[in-house]
Amino acid sequence: MRRARQSGRSSTHRSRTVLAAGTLAVLLALSGCGAGDDSGSSASDRSAVDTSDNKKAAPQAGRADSAAGEADRGAAGSDSAQKKSPSLTASHIIRKASLSVEVGSVPKAVAAARAAAEGAGGLVASETTERIDATHEVSHLVLRVPQADYDAVLRELAGGGKLLSRTSEAKDVTDQVVDVESRIATQRASVDRVRKLMDRAEKITDVVALEGELSKRQAELESLLAQQESLKDRTTLATITLDLSEPESPARGADDDGPGFVDALAGGWHAFVTMVKWIAMAVGAAAPFLAAAAALLLLWRLVRSRLTRRRAPRAGEPAGVPSEGPERASVPPETPSAP
Repeated sequence: MRRARQSGRSSTHRSRTVLAAGTLAVLLALSGCGAGDDSGSSASDRSAVDTSDNKKAAPQAGRADSAAGEADRGAAGSDSAQKKSPSLTASHIIRKASLSVEVGSVPKAVAAARAAAEGAGGLVASETTERIDATHEVSHLVLRVPQADYDAVLRELAGGGKLLSRTSEAKDVTDQVVDVESRIATQRASVDRVRKLMDRAEKITDVVALEGELSKRQAELESLLAQQESLKDRTTLATITLDLSEPESPARGADDDGPGFVDALAGGWHAFVTMVKWIAMAVGAAAPFLAAAAALLLLWRLVRSRLTRRRAPRAGEPAGVPSEGPERASVPPETPSAP
């Protein structure tokens, strides 16, 4: 009985062991299959994702651009945060000045101003010279000089004669310069991203759409570059506007006190000459009509004198008796003889 019981227990133990081993084998097989399936599915998923990305790269340009725009705004925000710290950026200032100087000779003063500007490394942007009368001139110059020599050139120009007026202005455009530089960097990065998307695009419609977007962004980049160049020019070179004039002569000042005898005589002679000229012009304009009227009057008088001679009776003839011919008038009438 004991042996039967032991054999039953051993068989039960072996069955349990076999069952546990089989279960473990099944679990291992299932785990291996799952791992294989997972690896295969992951590989297939990666290939599918890569293929879909390649096919959908161009249509997703708008979404990429919007994301780039958000990144650009974030970069702009960081740049604005950097702008708030003045120690990180240099100051950019636009300087302007206007001078009005009275000099003894305008041509010499113009030459001296040109030499001062060019000697400092600047230039004469514009020049306008006018002659008021036979002896006086005025000149208007616009000079561009480097910021470092701005004060020295200004003092030199002001000391070249009698200073009549002076105005100066300084404007800090550091924030504007930094903002333009940040926008240029952002726009360049945006242009590069669009070009990369164009390289990955396969459909012609996507290429055309990306080309239009690239053209628009390049135009915006060129506009920003032009603004940067203008700011650089105005902050590098200061602008000085110079007006030069000559003093009035003493004789001219005395004449301005009031008119004298010579002025009155000159005015009267001028009025007389003007009147003669107007009369001569009036006569010249009426001469053809006067000539025609004189000719008609002379012709009328000739015709009238002839008619008067024909109708008037001769001397010794009774009025109303017609005059005889010249031969009969010379022969005296015969007297009748007596019977």
